[in-house]
Amino acid sequence: MRLTTKGRYAVTAMLDLALHADEGPVSLADISSRQGISLSYLEQLFSRLRRENLVVSIRGPGGGYRLARSYDQLFISEVVDAVNESLDTTRCKNKGDCQNGEKCLTHHLWSDLSEEIHQFLSGISLADLMKKREIQIVAERQNRRQKSDDSQAINTERLADQAPA
Repeated sequence: MRLTTKGRYAVTAMLDLALHADEGPVSLADISSRQGISLSYLEQLFSRLRRENLVVSIRGPGGGYRLARSYDQLFISEVVDAVNESLDTTRCKNKGDCQNGEKCLTHHLWSDLSEEIHQFLSGISLADLMKKREIQIVAERQNRRQKSDDSQAINTERLADQAPA
């Protein structure tokens, strides 16, 4: 199985959104800053997530995104599926034409593995991930770094405002 960047980034962004849900709508710029994901890429992903009713956009000042449901009701498989990410481990995209138009010897093995992976991810909610201590440690580090970066940017702006013209 090969989970591409699209699926990985979508899960990462949704987990970030869940971790910051209590702060109000979360901007894609904040997710981009914390996770190192390009803002334009996040916009594409969130367009798909919004279409699949996994997130809700809030417009205006202080706007951003919120989860459409509680984090214990949002599962990783839904996020991956929403961005059209394939969890298919077969070479033939499960069409059964892997060997000269017919199923290969191991087609059913790889097809079954794909289903197992999907079932595994269907059993993991954002809430499950949020409870993991390792994830909490990483999120705390990212939050500290972002606050430090924001503070440095504000200080740089103040210095620029005070500079003689």
